[in-house]
Amino acid sequence: MTVSILHRMTGVAMSVGLVVLAWWLGSLSLGGDQYDTFVGLMSSLPGRLLLLGWSFAFFLHLANGIRHLAWDLGHGFERQQADASAWLVLLLAVVCTAVFWYLL
Repeated sequence: MTVSILHRMTGVAMSVGLVVLAWWLGSLSLGGDQYDTFVGLMSSLPGRLLLLGWSFAFFLHLANGIRHLAWDLGHGFERQQADASAWLVLLLAVVCTAVFWYLL
C-alpha cells in the first residue's frame, strides 16, 4: 500500500518537475542571463534537493512500473512476493538515485 501511494506521489512530483524542465528549456532560448539565473537557482542547496527528489521520484516510479508489468503478466501477487517486491522497489530507487548522483 505504501509503495502504491508513493507511486502516485512521485507521478505528481514528476509533473511539477516537467514544469521546471520547461523553464530550463525556456531559459536556454532566452539567452545567457536567463540561463545563468536558472543554473544559479538549481545549483543552490534547495535546488539540488529538488533535483535529488525528482531523480528519486523518477527511479521509484520506474521500478514500480516494472513491478506493475510483472503483475500484469500474473506474477508476484502472493502476499510475501508483493511485500518483497515493494522493498525491492524502494531499495532499487535509493541505489539508482545514489549511483546517478555519484556519476554526476
